[in-house]
Amino acid sequence: MNNQALLINGKTPTQQRTKYAIIRSTIWSLIVLAAFCTASCSKDNGTDIISDSTAMVQKITLSSSPVAGGVTAITGTPSKGAEVVATATVRTGYTFTSWTINGAVVSTSPSYPFIVTADANLVANFTAIPDGKLAVNISSNPVIGGTTSGSGSYTPGKEVTLTATPNAGYIFTGWSGAVTETTNPLKFIILANRTLVANFTAVKVVVNLGTAANYQILAKTGISTTGVTSITGDIAVSPAAATAITGFGLTLDASNQFALAPVVIGKIYAADYTAPTPAKMTTAVSDMENAFSTANGLTTPAPIVEIYAGDISGKTLTAGVYKWGTGVLVSAAGVTLNGGPNDTWVFQIAQNLTISNSAKITLTGGAQAKNIFWVVSGAATLGTNADFSGIILSKTLISLNTGAKVTGKLLAQTAVTLNASTIVEAK
Repeated sequence: MNNQALLINGKTPTQQRTKYAIIRSTIWSLIVLAAFCTASCSKDNGTDIISDSTAMVQKITLSSSPVAGGVTAITGTPSKGAEVVATATVRTGYTFTSWTINGAVVSTSPSYPFIVTADANLVANFTAIPDGKLAVNISSNPVIGGTTSGSGSYTPGKEVTLTATPNAGYIFTGWSGAVTETTNPLKFIILANRTLVANFTAVKVVVNLGTAANYQILAKTGISTTGVTSITGDIAVSPAAATAITGFGLTLDASNQFALAPVVIGKIYAADYTAPTPAKMTTAVSDMENAFSTANGLTTPAPIVEIYAGDISGKTLTAGVYKWGTGVLVSAAGVTLNGGPNDTWVFQIAQNLTISNSAKITLTGGAQAKNIFWVVSGAATLGTNADFSGIILSKTLISLNTGAKVTGKLLAQTAVTLNASTIVEAK
């Protein structure tokens, strides 16, 4: 055959394909950068560039090695402190091996969740299936649900072990695809190529406040205020008497069942008011104590333990149960809770909760204050002008400094102290 006939514009077909691949990759990168992709990007040519149009821009570059081995994608907004998931999908004839950064293996699961801390170049590594071998490929559903191990090439007749590990907020529910089974780890003798899906389900965390939910502030030993405080909702003390509510200028209602005050848009209850108030207060306090014990003892989904050593300042936390054997600090840098309107956060704190002056709890993605529970075994202290969201269930004192604002509830097993504070209903 005449070699000249294989030339196109003076280049061989292989050279032409290489040229066009480079052009496609360059065009794709320009398009993604121009669009400031903020959610999920994937493609076939081996290089993904993802950036965020916010002030905390980070660039995550994904590539495949070899390019023919598979495609990559990323789910989530890659802003600093946010959690995203890198996903590798194999092509026929290959198996997934690992994710690497600068040659170092960071995950052996096709679905790799990680917290964005800086720009990163991730490589999805694939291996061609050798002659005479059989392949096992695994994926996660949903990709954020969990990670897997066991994919690769195997000699026919060899025993294979697959393991699915749920991420925080999820549980493993079963395998599908080549095998329908709930056993985990899953073991079988391989006699043919297998493609399986590890299925995970989000766990809905429920903290039942009972009748304690009827109050914006509920305390056992007292509620005090100084300065110009504003409270929207009912407040109550029990077993303490009304004398333990100070600084409010109480006016007892004619029924003697509750009182009113200029700074409270709602009613004020105490254990020594006329029936049925005492019985209602006893029940509410019991419900508060039970809610504390239940929330503090949650183990499903599995808690995220000791993250950031208790200093969550400047971080972004997704929904789930978090547990610390220490105290928790939120500095003036604040903290962001990112999730949907039905997501729940439970923070199990063995010591004190400290919210620094001017710190803010920022909610994004539709997250709601009514679904955030700060379960504090020590004292909870909110600094001057702090902007706080969520429900505090405290074993001891809840103290608000000058100008602190709470969108939520204050439920204390000792006292609540306020100083020109604002308390509004969690919605």
